[in-house]
Amino acid sequence: MARILAILANLFPVWVLSGAVLALIQPSLFDWYNVKWINPTLAIIMLGMGLTLSFDDFRGIRKMPKAVTIGFFAQYTIMPFMGWLSASVFNLPTPMKVGLILVACCPGGTASNIVCYIARSNVALSVVMTMCSTLAAAIMTPLLTKWLAGTMVYVNGWNLFFDTVQVVVLPVIGGLLLNQFAREKVKFALPVLPLVAVLGVVLIVAKIIGLNAEAIRQSGPTLLLAVFTLHSTGFAVGYIFARLMRLDELSSRTVSVEVGMQNSGLGVVLARNNFSDPLTAVPCAVSSVFHSLIGSALAGYWRLKKDAGLNKSSPLKSI
Repeated sequence: MARILAILANLFPVWVLSGAVLALIQPSLFDWYNVKWINPTLAIIMLGMGLTLSFDDFRGIRKMPKAVTIGFFAQYTIMPFMGWLSASVFNLPTPMKVGLILVACCPGGTASNIVCYIARSNVALSVVMTMCSTLAAAIMTPLLTKWLAGTMVYVNGWNLFFDTVQVVVLPVIGGLLLNQFAREKVKFALPVLPLVAVLGVVLIVAKIIGLNAEAIRQSGPTLLLAVFTLHSTGFAVGYIFARLMRLDELSSRTVSVEVGMQNSGLGVVLARNNFSDPLTAVPCAVSSVFHSLIGSALAGYWRLKKDAGLNKSSPLKSI
């Protein structure tokens, strides 16, 4: 059963893409999912993330301080700048510009850990980076969003801060404490948590796309190209930056994935709670589709490349 659940969770790009396409073609399919459930859904996802963490994970910062520092710096510089640049170059409508900048300023998503696992990269580094960027999001996301998007619309940094604390930081800390002090009571849920997170993201993405299906069709290629540019550049520049900083190959791949994949669900929640125009949430939802597909494609390529290298260096490895 655990293996089946893992396989289903690893297929998250398929579920996200399927949900997005269905919502775009037939929005009514997701009428049953109330928009009021988006905040609790994200909180449950982040609680699940916390349940996978322990205090021992914080020691990973001491074991690989250079890689964690480089990854953290890249996360909160490369993506925010690329979000602003992509929104400006493609001249998106103002609400969508703000939404693209907002999701670019969000922390790394939990799906990045799955992608690093598939790619056989440095999973420990991925977990620590996700944890650090998530806990720092309460400060970094509002600060960067207000700085980069504050000239376009009014950005209430304090509201962004409190929302991020409520739906991300507190649930993660709560899950961490449960895992640390009541592990025997919650361990039954651990195998199913990745799949729950995937399904939660699918529902959030599908609902937002369904509610704004007509606007997405009208924006068409411009919006899609802007979001694709944001994430493809994030993956590429994250990897190049890590290599320039002399990180090893596997750590560089991990930084690439962490930088390229955002917590799009958080972007949706913050957009809906803090900006009056519903179009602000649309780039965040579309973002989830693109970073999932690009990340999975990279993971598959790197996994095949690593396997080929092992087989070439030692024929016994393939036996």
